[in-house]
Amino acid sequence: MYDTSPTPDGNDATRVVDAPADNWVDRFAPRFTRPYLRLSRADRPIGTWLLLLPCWWGLTLAMLFDQQPRWFDLWIFIGCGAGAWLMRGAGCTWNDITDRHIDGKVARTRSRPIPSGQVSVKGALAWMMAQMLIALGILLTFNGAAIALGVLALLPVAVYPFAKRFTWWPQVFLGIAFNWGALLAWTAHTGSLGAPAVVLYAAGIAWTLFYDTIYAHQDKEDDALIGVKSTARLFGDNTSHWLRRFLIATVGLMGLAVIFALRDSASFLAMVIALGGPWAMGWHMAWQLRGIDINDNDKLLRLFRVNRDTGMIPLVFFAAALLA
Repeated sequence: MYDTSPTPDGNDATRVVDAPADNWVDRFAPRFTRPYLRLSRADRPIGTWLLLLPCWWGLTLAMLFDQQPRWFDLWIFIGCGAGAWLMRGAGCTWNDITDRHIDGKVARTRSRPIPSGQVSVKGALAWMMAQMLIALGILLTFNGAAIALGVLALLPVAVYPFAKRFTWWPQVFLGIAFNWGALLAWTAHTGSLGAPAVVLYAAGIAWTLFYDTIYAHQDKEDDALIGVKSTARLFGDNTSHWLRRFLIATVGLMGLAVIFALRDSASFLAMVIALGGPWAMGWHMAWQLRGIDINDNDKLLRLFRVNRDTGMIPLVFFAAALLA
């Protein structure tokens, strides 16, 4: 069912049940825009952060790699932020279009705008295209190699919603899509794709497997009833063991990316500071592991959301290394 209680501004409106109660969409957005903003998950910004942070990793690591920060990097930083918001919204809209029949059967998702009747499929398609066109305008300000990567990113975005129908590892497909920005932002700065960016991208995929397995445990009972696959269902009671492996892979791969990027150009101090990023990130992930309870949905959602802070940690270290 969906929540028909008054929103914080006093108006009666349906609210997606797993959105924060005080989200800005329900509080401040004009009433007619709310269904479309909910379709883009604007009322749940964590997904935008998880898409954006690998972009900023890639940009800062590229700046460390060639030791040539320039003013255009500020536009890459801002453009990635706007693009992440738009493409996360477009991707979520596409996901809800393809999953509209599934979402209506799952308690946590049946309040979403399409299954609850707030937005039609045609309206959702138009909204998706509008977001994509604006994002394309931003992408076209980057160099040719970055533009090509941005266009290629549409492939994993298109495939991801169908992955849970044919594989137990749909989180891998999410990781492929969500961490693409590490490749794109690196290329937007350097002009070409490099090995450190590819290794950083792999680290991001391992991180996505970590946090999205936590997230997927919220739906495992409904998923089992309707036959939807996920790593949460696959791992079951062994989830903690698998999460530990993803933690190790994330830290190890990100550490290698830092070494590959900085070994020929940066100072020893910058290398040490930058390597502190994956090290500190790993400790934050370990803290999540200590508190996980795969049968407590409220705790699972809280742990999933703190991954914004997890992903922010290496960014802070990379930025500090630029000043060393």
